[in-house]
Amino acid sequence: MSEIILTVEGLDPVALFGEKNVKLNLLKKAFPDITITSRGNNLKLSGEKKDTQKAKKKLEMMVRLLRAEHTLSVQTVEDLLNGSNPFETHLPNGNGTSTLVYGRNGKPIKAKTVNQKKLIDSSDINDIVFALGPAGTGKTYTAVALAVRALKNKVVKKIILTRPAVEAGESLGFLPGDLKDKVDPYLRPLYDALDDMLPVEKLNYFMTNRVIEVAPLAFMRGRTLDNAFIILDEAQNTTSMQLKMFLTRIGPSAKCIITGDLTQIDLPGRQRSGLIKALDILRGVDGIGRVNLSADDVVRHRLVKEIIKAYDKDSQEKKALKIKKAEENGKAKSEGEEE
Repeated sequence: MSEIILTVEGLDPVALFGEKNVKLNLLKKAFPDITITSRGNNLKLSGEKKDTQKAKKKLEMMVRLLRAEHTLSVQTVEDLLNGSNPFETHLPNGNGTSTLVYGRNGKPIKAKTVNQKKLIDSSDINDIVFALGPAGTGKTYTAVALAVRALKNKVVKKIILTRPAVEAGESLGFLPGDLKDKVDPYLRPLYDALDDMLPVEKLNYFMTNRVIEVAPLAFMRGRTLDNAFIILDEAQNTTSMQLKMFLTRIGPSAKCIITGDLTQIDLPGRQRSGLIKALDILRGVDGIGRVNLSADDVVRHRLVKEIIKAYDKDSQEKKALKIKKAEENGKAKSEGEEE
């Protein structure tokens, strides 16, 4: 048995659940095998874990839709429970153009490519999403925007951003300063994204009060991360044990996006990336999504796209040559044995 308690703050319960709980009753009818009870802003889901998680996702979609449009019709709830994606058909400025958050100076931050929109949609319907792709495709930036949106909409109470402290093919040697000074260089890309989305004063307040936490992956051991939006960046540089440790930290009311670029693994020696193993063994698990971004999603300088394509072409040519040589060696060996 599983029990989930959701707290919905800043919304009128009547607007969410309907007059005489008509919309809440639709949710109960859609999930007859679980018990759903409401008291004020709290909603308790009790039943089999698989069913309670599904009901939780539907309720979170209802909350997000109500916050975005300030209205939630009975028909929309029925469509949602019947399997349609309201984030395609009901959000303002559809077709992937709806604004996630407004950044500094009022700049609207939204999906710029089809696969970035897929990442947003996947995060809306899954609690864990793997976002894979080369540099410059907006994986981390989009993930941070989703986290900031969730915090502003009070879907979560905090944001946790983490990444492994692995040097990119070079040894930096001794770094001066306290622990924060030593690890901040590894976490700078996450700070840069936050700087773009939150005013300096608010960001400093959130950081000081641990509403937003940026820390190396090693600091996650032993914790339970709940009521939070968690981002693990550069996951290709985790070992299998590190990634398993991280995934088992996630609480029942948390959201998580794991980003990685399998073409830039910086693990020392010949260690296998934990991300590769996780993608293999977690394939098909309900509630875990996967989005692949490509060079076509690059939003940096136009040359970055061409650079990625050139490296991909070189890698494919070398792989093809290696296969050809192996086939030739095998053929020569077979002929030698026949003689």
